[in-house]
Amino acid sequence: MRKGAEILVRTCANVQPSEDVVIVTDPERMTIARAVADAVLEAGAIASIVIPPERSIDNEEPGPAVAAALSAADVAFLPVTLALAHTRAVREAIGAGARVLSMTAFTERMMREGGLFTDFRARKPLCDALAARLTAGERLRVRNPAGTDLTMSLVGVTGNSHACLLDGPGFSAVPNIEANCAPAQGTAEGVFVCDGSIPYYGVGPIREPVTFRISQGFVTDIEGGDQADFLADLLARQDDPWVYNLAQFAFGLNPACTEFTGEMLNDEGVNGTVHIGIGTSANLGGTVSAKTHFDAVARAPTVWIDEEVVLRDGAILVAC
Repeated sequence: MRKGAEILVRTCANVQPSEDVVIVTDPERMTIARAVADAVLEAGAIASIVIPPERSIDNEEPGPAVAAALSAADVAFLPVTLALAHTRAVREAIGAGARVLSMTAFTERMMREGGLFTDFRARKPLCDALAARLTAGERLRVRNPAGTDLTMSLVGVTGNSHACLLDGPGFSAVPNIEANCAPAQGTAEGVFVCDGSIPYYGVGPIREPVTFRISQGFVTDIEGGDQADFLADLLARQDDPWVYNLAQFAFGLNPACTEFTGEMLNDEGVNGTVHIGIGTSANLGGTVSAKTHFDAVARAPTVWIDEEVVLRDGAILVAC
């Protein structure tokens, strides 16, 4: 896994000699964490591996000791089984000047092949251009052949370009190159049909489309087969109305991510897809902090920003 670790450390996170690097992990990802630590040491930086207390759901807070370690770091890698990306701890670390690279549910396969081995620099202009469209636009509509028809306001929204490159303080996940935003709160209306993947909570690639009915920015119903039933039950058990918040809209842009594997940061980056995020929006420019955050990916979308078609049936039309 050495080559993959070198890409993460030198290309994606731009680790410099003598920087303090914190790697938050758990026993399931320790082999990956150690590979990253070895690459950090080879770059002349200081590597610390931190294991948080056991957590029960994606984006549950990791505890005060881990939060303090993140905030004191120059660079943080997060090869964890349950996501940390949408937590207050990560938000505060970024505010303190850290470069945070999310590696949720990374696998050894992902360290050796696939999306990590694309040309991130070459893809950055497209990612920037779509983020700029999200910032400048006023209204977005997305449809797909499975039945998606969802609209949302972009007024006051700032688009985020996450091209897996951290040249200064900030956040990116890898290798899911994506442009995203938190839609204007409470404005999403319609239906989103996930026919690709829900790479959280063990759901994975979709066997029977999962339909999210959305009104005034909240999911009001989840329909489909057993995967939909499982997800609806899991959210209901959180006893938190904000877990139904429509938190995110994103474009998947990694040309080396071509198939849904159930690996979170592969599936969210599949080129020419879109996904919505549900739950916490605070780390995306929104205001909502919920008990969890998860994403649902749709195939072959057509997306309009105002009157401009930026994707048509999964083909990206934006010039950059």
